[in-house]
Amino acid sequence: MQKIEVLRQSLSSLDPTQQQQLLVAGSSVAVLLTCYYWVYQGTKTKRIPIGDGWWGAGEKPQSEDEKVFPFQVQTSDEEIQDLYDRIDRTRYTEPLEDTGFQYGFNSTYLKKVVSHWRHQFNWKKQIAILNKYPQFKTNIEGLDVHFIHVRPPHREGQRVLPLMLVHGWPGSVYEFYRILPLLTNSLDSLAFEVICPSIPGYGFSEAPHKQGFDTLAAARVFHKLMERLGFSDYYLQGGDWGAIITTNMAQMKPECVKGLHLNMLTNNMRGFGVLFSILIGRYLPWLVGFTREDVRRLFGSVGFMEKNIYEIIRETGYLHIQGTKPDSAGCGVNDSPVGLAAYILEKFSTWTDFNNRDLEDGGLERKFTLDDLLTNIMIYWTTGSIVSSMRFYKENLKTNIDNRLDNHTGVYVPTGLAAFPNEVRHVPQSWARDRFRNIYSYSYMPRGGHFAAFEEPQLLADDLLQFVKKVEKL
Repeated sequence: MQKIEVLRQSLSSLDPTQQQQLLVAGSSVAVLLTCYYWVYQGTKTKRIPIGDGWWGAGEKPQSEDEKVFPFQVQTSDEEIQDLYDRIDRTRYTEPLEDTGFQYGFNSTYLKKVVSHWRHQFNWKKQIAILNKYPQFKTNIEGLDVHFIHVRPPHREGQRVLPLMLVHGWPGSVYEFYRILPLLTNSLDSLAFEVICPSIPGYGFSEAPHKQGFDTLAAARVFHKLMERLGFSDYYLQGGDWGAIITTNMAQMKPECVKGLHLNMLTNNMRGFGVLFSILIGRYLPWLVGFTREDVRRLFGSVGFMEKNIYEIIRETGYLHIQGTKPDSAGCGVNDSPVGLAAYILEKFSTWTDFNNRDLEDGGLERKFTLDDLLTNIMIYWTTGSIVSSMRFYKENLKTNIDNRLDNHTGVYVPTGLAAFPNEVRHVPQSWARDRFRNIYSYSYMPRGGHFAAFEEPQLLADDLLQFVKKVEKL
């Protein structure tokens, strides 16, 4: 940190002649880096092996049942009464004075949320909303995989394209209920036939019974799902884990993926090129491919280290717990509905906007209704899937993730990237190109955070549509 500050001071103290010399030297470095990039790009693998797996209990049978059968969410009075009994026995800890969400979910506001849950929230009504879209299950690699499948109404002259939407943690397929009508019931020249699967171990999809189920396994399972439904080529969209899973799908079977659209961008932060752009980008953004908006989002008023390192450290304690001992932490929130709500809803507060930490209510009701938030909580609670969803981190982080083949494989399918301003981390297009080699669109979204489909469904739907139109036109 001190070295970076010294460099900044040195740059600002240069006279015009020295600055000109720095520009020449920097331009030379940029040319060399560009040459290195194109040479290195040619050496990277262009696809990853598909492989196979079995995640069901016991040994793999001789043949798999490939039937697709309807599914509906159900409940019982006993299930609801058990929830109420557990809520009524909750023990609260008073918050520190003058705190918002800096220490986690503020327990004063938590009592308000729980009171709404206990006395106003109607789970049976929310189940009717969940069941308004056709839902199904089918067994793939030993797991009953749940998915929503929505076909658009027939409109003369309208093209219909298949699209898979994949959620992340701590979300569920319910995140897509606001965007589904925008994609399937569009008056535009294009509409989508949408498939939204639940990641195995999340919500209504069966949890793996064996170790090792990671994003690569999920990608293969979802390809098999699309094949089983009769699709040979399709579009993909995802955020959070869904972004990584759909990226893996594009790396596995690029011939099946017409286009990949992401609202969470990832890149390798290592390497001289990234370091050089961090050091120089604030002062000479054009030299490293940054825009003014990239500079604003990367550095802000607090600097790169504060915004991208220290802030991330403050917000990733959950990742270290879930990536090492998910069962220990999970058993508590799996047993306490209020504990589960506090654990999950704190993410919906902070990941929507880091500034929400300074508010006593966490800003939760600025973008969401309590009924919507609690519906997502109930999906985890009634299925008992919080522990298996947390294990997904362990499976993906148990080995050095930098050694995984997908992190050394480019993505060559047409790609659309939607950069939301309050996403946990900003990735400029110049960084994204190192992995995504065929970027058709890169959009600086005007507002929104990590849960894009849930927060800003219209913005996400519009950006997805303009990307698909570019791909289809070309």
